[in-house]
Amino acid sequence: MTPIDGLPEGLTARPLTHDDAEAVTAVVAAEEVIDLGEPEVTVEDVLSDWLRPSYDITESTVGVLDGDLLVAYGDHSGPDIGYTAVLPAYQGRGIGTAIAHWLQAKARAAGSPRIGTQVAEGSAADRLLADLGYEVRWTAWDLELPADREISARPLPDGFTLRDAEDADREAAWTLVEDCFLEWSDRERMSLADFGARVWDRGGFEPWNLRLLVAPDGEVVGATHVFLAGEGGYVARIAVRPDHRGRGLAPPMLVDAFARAREHGAVRCYLSTDTRAGARGLYEKVGMEVASTWVNRAITL
Repeated sequence: MTPIDGLPEGLTARPLTHDDAEAVTAVVAAEEVIDLGEPEVTVEDVLSDWLRPSYDITESTVGVLDGDLLVAYGDHSGPDIGYTAVLPAYQGRGIGTAIAHWLQAKARAAGSPRIGTQVAEGSAADRLLADLGYEVRWTAWDLELPADREISARPLPDGFTLRDAEDADREAAWTLVEDCFLEWSDRERMSLADFGARVWDRGGFEPWNLRLLVAPDGEVVGATHVFLAGEGGYVARIAVRPDHRGRGLAPPMLVDAFARAREHGAVRCYLSTDTRAGARGLYEKVGMEVASTWVNRAITL
């Protein structure tokens, strides 16, 4: 059993295992239905995080149970990143507060000066974190390309091409994406193995999920990671090397990602961005609309 202070009487806690992935997905999805109107999380989302080589699920998670039913969970996903969800029927009983304190203790023990998470703006979780003293660091949005919206063709400049990544391209793709994302995100570089767990080792991966932008000289100067999540096509990563920005490359890359997703059955296409990246305007120019707003909250330990 895992010690966690402040749980209501009758509830128990223990570390999670990979076999709990579906139960965790169900808890998160139940919250999303309340906060967003529909579930977005998939089992593959949960497992791709848990299967990172650097991650220890036993040390990093806690599940709260009512008998055999998982009613809440906490996940110390990174040094200063925590995830949690509580079944709506069990909210308001102090479970979220208990898990928040557990996550703070895990982050403090790991030497992190803070712990934060991203929650739907105005949700029960948002209100709870505000009451606990978590401050907003940035605002994020999920943007969606409506199902009935046609994708306007966006040709690449002469000499540039898009193709599926091959095994030999993986290190180059990782380097390019991480270099670009670390321009604005405050975190350590993700290892190649952990990156792979979220990309080519993700359940259901197919070659079209990782697309590369190749310059006329044969160099890889951009990358897009897109995959199916239910009926949706999710653009998880898009990056263009700094020395090739301002040339109209990103819009054709997005259009290509949407087209590939629709070819493989996606009814809608979506992605996430936040105020640090400054890319919302780009996505709106290709026809995307804000579907939900999120806030990243953190507390100094």
